[in-house]
Amino acid sequence: MAETPHCDAPPLALTMGEPAGVGGELSLRAWATARDQTGPFFAIDDPARLAALAERLGGGIKVEEIAAPAEAATVFARALPVLAEPLAAPVEPGKPDTVNAGAVVNSIERATRLALDGTAAGLVTNPIQKSVLYAAGFEHPGHTEFVAKLCGDVEPVMMLACEALRAVPVTVHVSLRQAVDSLSTETIVNKGRITAAALKRDFGIARPRLAIAGLNPHGGEDGTLGTEDRDIVAPAVAILQSEGIDAFGPAPPDTLFSPRARRGYDAALCMYHDQALIPVKALDFDGGVNVTLGLPVVRTSPDHGTALDIAGTGQASEQSLVAALMMARLIAANRAQRA
Repeated sequence: MAETPHCDAPPLALTMGEPAGVGGELSLRAWATARDQTGPFFAIDDPARLAALAERLGGGIKVEEIAAPAEAATVFARALPVLAEPLAAPVEPGKPDTVNAGAVVNSIERATRLALDGTAAGLVTNPIQKSVLYAAGFEHPGHTEFVAKLCGDVEPVMMLACEALRAVPVTVHVSLRQAVDSLSTETIVNKGRITAAALKRDFGIARPRLAIAGLNPHGGEDGTLGTEDRDIVAPAVAILQSEGIDAFGPAPPDTLFSPRARRGYDAALCMYHDQALIPVKALDFDGGVNVTLGLPVVRTSPDHGTALDIAGTGQASEQSLVAALMMARLIAANRAQRA
């Protein structure tokens, strides 16, 4: 993730996220502290809002409106380039307003379409407040599903990544009971295939190694602690292996994330949301990145929420957003090299 940016590539598109959250100040700080690491990017946001935030943050952060993404590379050295997406109402930090939901959604859609046509090297999405978008009529579970829809209804796979670990949750935003009930061999196999292909294309790993976590304690202990590992997970591992994918499991989840175990695989497929997210956040809370695999475009996001409780206070760390920008740049470069 720390490679030299490819400055001759198109810029990355950065969405506004929830205007009342920390996304705006993180965008400004990412430009101020890490622009030499990330390469050029531009925000799709309200220029007046960002200019006011920049003045509040201080430190000589500058904002400059652009008319087209092609201008970003020229502007980037002196100011954060902003492609205007005006808000419908003024913003009060920590207090989202459904009136501004349309601009938030437009920012995501514009970034995706710019990535699809190659004008942007990829999109990096600041955190959204999903409850606010739902209240305004947003029909998608979240960013991932919306971007996948815009990309032609492809099947997206969420991966959480930091320097020490890549983890893919097989079931995502459902209750633990629903996760167990919905777990299937087919789902594990599909996500394993997509993950293996993405590790090759996006991360340059010639022969990816997949660790498939068990669901139950100790991988089910031959069915004595639950039969799901024997009846659902193990057959999925066998299918992946038969297709030439270097996969192993079901691996006991209580030992899968130790330092020694992590040296034996490139990504772990986890059976439910927290099984994947807890180890990533424990290992690198500020540097984790949410990557969407299986898309025709590059899409990453910081691995945290809108932080409404500290919005506008200057306390939020830009580290995860910087990591997301750097990872998007690395993936875009790997794709370009393979192409």
